[in-house]
Amino acid sequence: MQCVKSPHTIEDIIKKSRFIGMIFPCQDEQTVIKHLKTLHNDYPDATHIVYAYRLKTPQGFVYRFHDAGEPSGTAGKPIFQHLEGKNLIDVLLVVIRYFGGIKLGAGGLTRAYGNAAKRVIDEADIEPFIEMATVSLTVTYSQLQPLEYALKKLHGRIVDQQFAEQIKLVLELPEAQLPTLRQSFPLLEKI
Repeated sequence: MQCVKSPHTIEDIIKKSRFIGMIFPCQDEQTVIKHLKTLHNDYPDATHIVYAYRLKTPQGFVYRFHDAGEPSGTAGKPIFQHLEGKNLIDVLLVVIRYFGGIKLGAGGLTRAYGNAAKRVIDEADIEPFIEMATVSLTVTYSQLQPLEYALKKLHGRIVDQQFAEQIKLVLELPEAQLPTLRQSFPLLEKI
């Protein structure tokens, strides 16, 4: 599996129609909805705002695609097929179209939307997906600095901390690194 590191935008003109392809990293459906609302506000005069997204959740994959008024199956599905084909997750891909006055036909639309999706994926900064684990741990004040050092080496981070007699922490780190951290801090509890 792969994911997109940062947003990216491309633009194509096909038979006087303008196609703007955009890809965004998204962790959940709320983020997808927020991006779509922003795009509808930023491009209010666009003829079509077509999208597809694919998210990994604890319950499995969530995916949707939308033709936005284009003939059924000619816009959202070709975009989604590129996401699926590249095994991209936690991603939203949008293609905005401004109609140029020349009809493309069903095959032309499918190619145009598919090519915009392919091009924005090819140009985006893509990296392997790393499954993250969230764990809780209670440490003494003297253990905090060694823990921070270990987390830095393991590409982890402290998400939350509560200071009292001891420090209660919530950590996030790559799932594959849990056994390594447990060697030094055996009381890790997965959340």
